[in-house]
Amino acid sequence: MCVKAPILCDLDGVVWLMHQPIPGSVEAIARLRAANHRVLFVTNNSSATVATQEGALAKIGVPATGDVCTSAQAAALLLSPGERVLVAGGPGLVEAIENVGAVVVARTDDDVSDAEFAASAVGIDTVMAGYHSSFNYRGLTRAVTPILAGARLVGTNDDPTYPTPAGLIPGGGAILAAIAKAGGVRPIIAGKPFAPMGQLVRQRLGIEDLGVAWMAGDRDSTDGAFARLVGAKFGLMLSGVSETQDDRTVAPDGVFDNLAALADQVLGDSSGV
Repeated sequence: MCVKAPILCDLDGVVWLMHQPIPGSVEAIARLRAANHRVLFVTNNSSATVATQEGALAKIGVPATGDVCTSAQAAALLLSPGERVLVAGGPGLVEAIENVGAVVVARTDDDVSDAEFAASAVGIDTVMAGYHSSFNYRGLTRAVTPILAGARLVGTNDDPTYPTPAGLIPGGGAILAAIAKAGGVRPIIAGKPFAPMGQLVRQRLGIEDLGVAWMAGDRDSTDGAFARLVGAKFGLMLSGVSETQDDRTVAPDGVFDNLAALADQVLGDSSGV
């Protein structure tokens, strides 16, 4: 029996830009699913909760319950029950940490005095960092303090920028870089293209061999490298972050204007089944 190729789909720059669907993407997902291809959304967005991301997809016409894999969930795989975590990130990261039985001691953007924060943020095992728009110098100081005292630093992802309809803005990787530099440590990174996300995807699909899968993404440095990590084919989408051929470090198995074009190839190619 032939196994239908799973489609591992980035969100930002592939399905949407700031929740505004990219033309053809919603229909492409529906066509792939109608042909019994599992579509899994593999995103380095750690800020929003899973329910929020599933709800945003449902709002544009894409049912996604159980099909969203986030870098926050991948990062949480690195934690042990009872581990004490300081969060420099959004509610999606808090949710993922608590779901594995670790303890969120505090968030760096908690609206409390520095004295109150210091009193609560004691015995930190891990500082976990992801994108959050409230990041500032105070939060940086709060994140770095336990690292200098011996806590490890885990980053959900190291994407330097984030695509929006108005252009690129600083991403979670920029925040992580600031914390790592000030803390004098090298972070452990969980999201694409690193191993914890590969573990999460395999767990969600219930398969180990991803050789027939496609990873649809707009960055070769994350999506392309992730495809190589898990043994999948890499479909480079030109609908998100623009990279010149000279900037690319991972040769794509196909270059497509958008997700609709990838769906056309998969559905018309016998190698996609």
